[in-house]
Amino acid sequence: MSILAQLADALRDGSIEVVDLTAPLSSQTPLLELPPNFGQTAPFQLEEISRYDDRGPAWYWNNFRTGEHTGTHFDAPLHWVTGQHLDDISSVPVTMFVRPAAVLDVTAQVEADPDFLLERAHVDAWVAEHGELPSGGWLLCRTGWSSRTTQQDMINNTETGPTSPGMSPECARWVAEETDLIGIGVETVGTDAGAAHSFDPAFPCHSLLLGAGKYGLAQLQNLDRLPPTGAMVVAPPLKIVDGSGSPVRVLALVER
Repeated sequence: MSILAQLADALRDGSIEVVDLTAPLSSQTPLLELPPNFGQTAPFQLEEISRYDDRGPAWYWNNFRTGEHTGTHFDAPLHWVTGQHLDDISSVPVTMFVRPAAVLDVTAQVEADPDFLLERAHVDAWVAEHGELPSGGWLLCRTGWSSRTTQQDMINNTETGPTSPGMSPECARWVAEETDLIGIGVETVGTDAGAAHSFDPAFPCHSLLLGAGKYGLAQLQNLDRLPPTGAMVVAPPLKIVDGSGSPVRVLALVER
């Protein structure tokens, strides 16, 4: 039996489960907030064209408007100034869209400190317990932040501004420059911590990873349903010519 036939059988009999890692996309989907002097991403909007009426008696359809980085989305290197001469979202090799994943659980640390930063030591501890990171794969950081489904809770503004977990500059540099990971995935509205505007460099996951030709997945859900190792992430974005990113339906294949 061919490998693809085995996969089809495993999907049919449930020995491989398909887990949806995608946040629902609607007008209520939380958005990244920037200071008011900067351009802002558009919330998701549906515009009805017809719905079984005189505009189209037998069909229902919509136009939609949204930002490339609204909801669960895929960051291309072109998104950041450090990657401005690298791939746009339509040029990302399709082999990047089906990749293995490591899932690092820091929910306890984030519950104690919403400003928690992932350090190299946390990754080393994961490797000591679970083995090497998947070659050419994703590092997915489970923080529990996906339980925050409103704009207010997701951004979590405090007296210091947006407050959410992320990765330290040192750890981001290590992922970008010293690993063969293709990128990171997070539950927060973007790949950087809420306070990353004040880091050196600012927004290190964007600056360092995208500048190294790597990628980001943001606003993931259901990471609690994935094992630390062994999941395969399927994340094909829209093929937007000259796009900096795209909303994406992220799935994970998990052996049960």
